[in-house]
Amino acid sequence: MSRTRRRHIIKRRRTITGLALVAAISFVAGMTDAIGLLLSGDFVSFMTGNTTRAALSFADGNYSHALILFCALWVFIAGNAFGIVLAHTVSARRTFVVLSGVAIILATASVLPETSFPRLQFYLVVLSMGMINATVEHIEGLPIGLTYVTGALSRFGRGIGRWLVGDRNPAGWLIQTVPWTGMACGAVTGALLTKYVGNHALWIVAMLTVAIALTTVLMPRPLHLHFHQQPMVSARRRS
Repeated sequence: MSRTRRRHIIKRRRTITGLALVAAISFVAGMTDAIGLLLSGDFVSFMTGNTTRAALSFADGNYSHALILFCALWVFIAGNAFGIVLAHTVSARRTFVVLSGVAIILATASVLPETSFPRLQFYLVVLSMGMINATVEHIEGLPIGLTYVTGALSRFGRGIGRWLVGDRNPAGWLIQTVPWTGMACGAVTGALLTKYVGNHALWIVAMLTVAIALTTVLMPRPLHLHFHQQPMVSARRRS
């Protein structure tokens, strides 16, 4: 087998593994977003929607709700930052470590009494959805969003436009349908779960996250690093 052929096979396997992982994690994100919205009345990962709703609440004079949503934005940002820091504190198995952290936070949120600590539960779920974005940052150089699909749909639409003007390489933009499909299916599942089991639906999401985390242990160790963007270290620090 030629070296070029071998590299092609390795790249294809990496892509398939990455897409399967993205689909599973997006499914979890979709479940969590639907459950969080039904339990709290606010989005736990759709920060564009929370920004608009916060602005509307502020304009209507509902300052307390606006403050809750603005705080949620910063909790989500903190979750993303914490996920990256957590991923880069380990030399390998980064995806497993981050998903395990997400599962722990979701499990903690699920045991809180819904009526006693509604906002704490809300912020914990928002934190977990920020963290989960650090599990897979890209696939073969293509950016991937796990808890938001507006960017994926935008890239997909632009890819269709490029195809219409003559670009016949659909691989990059077809990949963007994976997180949307996973999130849409997860949202439907999460809505149905909440309808029948209420607050206990968060437990199910936490257990599913644990199952996905354990599955990633089977991945070759280099893949855990391959799906993450490596930090750029300044020349002064390197020296």
